[in-house]
Amino acid sequence: MVITVTRYPDRVKAPVETEIKLRIRSAARARAMLRQQGFGIVTPRIFEENLVLDDDRGSLRAGGMLLRVRGAGKAGAQRLVTCTFKSPEMPGRHKRRGEREFRASDFEACVAIFDSLGYRERFRYEKYRTEYRRDAEPGHVTVDETPIGVFMELEGSPRWIDRTARELGFRAADYVTESYARLYEAWCAAHDVPVADMRFQ
Repeated sequence: MVITVTRYPDRVKAPVETEIKLRIRSAARARAMLRQQGFGIVTPRIFEENLVLDDDRGSLRAGGMLLRVRGAGKAGAQRLVTCTFKSPEMPGRHKRRGEREFRASDFEACVAIFDSLGYRERFRYEKYRTEYRRDAEPGHVTVDETPIGVFMELEGSPRWIDRTARELGFRAADYVTESYARLYEAWCAAHDVPVADMRFQ
C-alpha cells in the first residue's frame, strides 16, 4: 500500500493578525479622539463574553496559543458566536500571530463540544466593544471597556497601526501587546486581589 501525502501550504497557513492596545482614560475620551480623526462607528457598542479554553495541563497557554469562544450580544438566537484559535506570537513591537476563526450558531453547544474534546473553560472575561473605521482604510479601531479600564485596539498593517497611533497622539512606547488575561493578572497583583475571572460586578 502506498500512502501519498500532499501538502497545501497556501491553504493551511493561517492569516496573520497584527494589532496593539492603547490605554485610554475613558471611553468618552476615546470616542472624541476617534471622531476628531475622522473615524465613524461601524459596529455599535455591544457586550462580549469571552471564554478561554485549555486542556488540564494548560498546554495551549504554555505553548503561547489561544483557543477562545466569544459570544457578542444578549444570550439567545441573535447572539453572535465566534470561535478563535491563535498561534504563538511573532517577535516585534506589534502583536502578530496567526489566527483562524469561524462562526457557530450556538454558544453553549460550541463550548460543550470543546469540553468533550478536553478543552475546558479556564478564564472568562467580559467587555463592551465598539468598532470604528475611517473611509476605506485597511485597518480598524475598537474601543474596549473592561473591568480593568478602557483600551483602544488598532488592528491592520504595521504601517497603518503606527501612522494611526501617531495621529491619535501615541508613541510606540505606549503600545500594549499583552492579552487581556495577562493584563488582568497584572492588575490583580497590583491591587492585591486573587486572580479569578475578569467580569463586571
